[in-house]
This record gives sequence, C-alpha cells and structure tokens, in this order.
Amino acid sequence: MNVLSIQSKANILMVIVTMFWGLSYTFMVMGLDALETYNIVALRCLIAFAVAGLIFYQKMLKINKQTCFYASIQGFLLFVVFSLSLFGLQTTSASNAGFILSLTVVLVPIFVSILDKKLPSRAVMFAIVMTMIGISVLTLKGSMSFQIGDILMAIAAICYTIYLILNSKFTKNVDSIAYGVYQLGFAGLFGAVFCLFFEVPQIPTTTSGWIAILGLGIICSAFCFIGQSVAQKYTSPTHTGLIFSLEPIFAAMFALLFLGEVVTIQLIIGGTFILAGNLVAQLEQFYQLRFVREQAIEENTY
Repeated sequence: MNVLSIQSKANILMVIVTMFWGLSYTFMVMGLDALETYNIVALRCLIAFAVAGLIFYQKMLKINKQTCFYASIQGFLLFVVFSLSLFGLQTTSASNAGFILSLTVVLVPIFVSILDKKLPSRAVMFAIVMTMIGISVLTLKGSMSFQIGDILMAIAAICYTIYLILNSKFTKNVDSIAYGVYQLGFAGLFGAVFCLFFEVPQIPTTTSGWIAILGLGIICSAFCFIGQSVAQKYTSPTHTGLIFSLEPIFAAMFALLFLGEVVTIQLIIGGTFILAGNLVAQLEQFYQLRFVREQAIEENTY
C-alpha cells in the first residue's frame, strides 16, 4: 500500500513537471518580446544552475572529469534544443511547437532500432505513420510548404532525441543529480558565449520579461529537472513516457489561455494523430515490460 502511495505521488509530481514543460512554450514566446534568443537561453540556464546548485551543493562538490565531460556534451545539446525552439517559436505557434517537439516519443525507438540494426516493431511503424500524418496536418499550408519554425522545431526534436539516448547511457556511470545540474550550467555557458558574439547581453526591462525568464529558469528548468530526477526513482519509465505525452496538450492549453492562440480544426486533428502515435509507442513498451516481469516471476516460481 505504501509503495503504491509513493508511486502515485511520483506520478502526480511527473504530471506537474509535464505541465510546466508545456508552460515553457508560453514563457519562451513572452521572453522573445523582451530579449533575443541566446540571451534567453543564457539567463534561463544560468538561473536554473544557480538555484539547483544551491540545493544540491554537496553533490556538486563531488564532480569528476567524466561527469564534467558528459555534462558538457549534454549541455551543448540542451543549448541547441532551447535555441532552436526559440528560433522556431518566432514563426510558428506554441501549440504547434509542443506537438512537434513531442515527436521524441516516437523518434527514440526509431533511433534505437537504427543503432541496434533492427527494423522498428509494427507498433513503432504504426506510430511513425500516425505522427507523420499529424505533422503534415499541423504544418502544411495551402501552398503545400512548411513554415520555417516548424522545420526548426522538428530539428530540435531530433537533437532532443539524441540527448535522451545519450542520457540513458551517461547516467549509468555518474551521479545523476550533479550531472543534470552541470548540464544546465554548460547550456547557460554556451548561451552566454553565443550571446556575446551575436547579440547584445542584457536583462529584462519589463515585468512580463522577468516573469518569462524567472519562470523558465526556476520553474521550467530548476524545478522540472529536480522534480523529474526525484519522481523517476519511484515510478516506471512507461508511466513517465505516458505522462510526458501530455506535454503538447498543456502547451496548447497555456497558449490558448495566455497567448490568445486559437484552437483550430487543423490543430485538433493533427494533434490527435500525434498523440495517438505517442501512446501506441509507449503502450508497446508497457506490454513488453509486463511480459518480461511475468517471465521473471515464472522462472523464480519454478
């Protein structure tokens, strides 16, 4: 009973984390009204690094070369994902951005299949078809062309997929919390360097600008990274994946509430196809894990 209670609390925490990931698209759009892209990435990640670093300062002191090296790679990928997302949001809606970036749910098993030199399963193939239809419905315009922002968000999804695959390998050899916090520090450092070279460094001068930056830094980065690390200890990867499938719904909901974006038939149809693809990909993993557990129980019994 206690285990179920702990897992339920972890799942609730994951829903909250996912909700804030969805809110981050609204904050990014707000931030772009006050600051330039690299400036936002630098402030977001450095604030998150400072907050998370203060909370886990004891773990931060136990850094080694391997952790630092892995964190620098992942920090660069986070910097790329955040930057591409901000550039993309300049020419596409927050709702579209949320659905397109959720392609990672389907892209991860595709990339893993390529690395393992195996064909994707039927469920993954079905999920691919569903998501491709959804992306086409969401992004194709009357001239049969894609918005540049949609293309940038798709590239961001690919980069985030690589980040997730590497993450699963790197976390086996390092302290996951220190490694995660240092990622934010490196992402902020890359953002600061690019800001110095290509932009004029500044801080927000408006209330909405500060809300956006502090929201991205404290809520959508520091809290989400910490919350996700804690929750994943007490819930299954399948539950985590299914909950993360809610992110584009939250992104669309907050865009509707705070940005005045309109929920169109195109968004509903395209989003439904993408969500269906995501759920199929996650449910396949659920049944595979359950089958493995049942086999293990049978072997232990006999």
